[in-house]
Amino acid sequence: MRAPMLKPIVIAAGGTGGHMFPAEALADALMTRGERVVLMTDARSGASDSPVFAACERHIVEGAGLAGRGPARMASGMLQLARGTRVARRILAGLDAAALVGFGGYPSVPPVLATLGLRDRPVVILHDQNAVLGRANRLLARFADRLAVSFATTATIPRKIKTTLTGNPVRPSVTALAGAFYAAPEQKIRLLVLGGSLGARIFATLIPASLALLPEELRRRIELVMQCPEGEIDAARQVLNGSGIVHEVAPFFSDVAERIAAAHLVIARAGGSTVAELAVIGRPAIFIPLAINDDQRHNADALARTGGAIRLDQAAATPAILARAIETLLDEPDRLVAMAEASAKAGIADAAMRLADLVQACIAERVS
Repeated sequence: MRAPMLKPIVIAAGGTGGHMFPAEALADALMTRGERVVLMTDARSGASDSPVFAACERHIVEGAGLAGRGPARMASGMLQLARGTRVARRILAGLDAAALVGFGGYPSVPPVLATLGLRDRPVVILHDQNAVLGRANRLLARFADRLAVSFATTATIPRKIKTTLTGNPVRPSVTALAGAFYAAPEQKIRLLVLGGSLGARIFATLIPASLALLPEELRRRIELVMQCPEGEIDAARQVLNGSGIVHEVAPFFSDVAERIAAAHLVIARAGGSTVAELAVIGRPAIFIPLAINDDQRHNADALARTGGAIRLDQAAATPAILARAIETLLDEPDRLVAMAEASAKAGIADAAMRLADLVQACIAERVS
């Protein structure tokens, strides 16, 4: 392991929590080791709310996604990426960075491309949160020294790319509960629903309608905690009140890790961070991947193959089908225990440490 150096390690991440959570976990691990961390992000990232990144030097770099755009917007996006790359190159040249770690998505594209024009090019490491390599990382992989993956079965990795399985770094509040004891439900059943940043509106109608179809005896036992968009809360509560289910519905929970640990069953989308957090803590899940996101289907299947979860496609997840899946699992407590154990075995609680080790080792190889 190399000793801390004055040359910074630049983290390129932005957009949603799925990219920012692992970036934040890595930054925390590196700074704990005495490293200087610099964040390169986009204007819409949640880094401003991060206590970890609050201690870092930060730079905003312009960028834009290109997928699904018409010709005019494609041209505009290309111009934004070109401007962002020029800005990123100027910043990186001034920093004389030892390494650049990109976390996928379009905010990582300009910084990685910017390294190609540098005289003293930093080590470039990419991390992917999903079980299928994202578009940005597929584009950038040829320019990287190493690709860190979250799943051993990650698909669509280009040939001849050096990969290392690190897992997906999760928040410290999650690692603190790694492998938390799971007890099968007896009288009360704690059900947790996490909608994610996209697609929660569908959950707001699907989940209450599904739970209302459960047998009355089962409904009386359920204590529901449900993430729900602000504008849909009243309608969801109306259905839940009519079904007699004890519930707590809110658009956001600050103590998600504790809620996961307390749950007997989780219903969720299948973003990379959500799947990683459930596996690290070790909880059984019903995943309903976002219909427009193939990444989530692969993520859900990765945990389902271990026996830790089941996947329902959104197109097939009618209230009746979801109600039947929920009832089947809740009627088989031994199966829930087995799923929790399988989920926990698939979790990689030290992913942030593994990724930090990889970053430092790659830098040490470069300077030796």
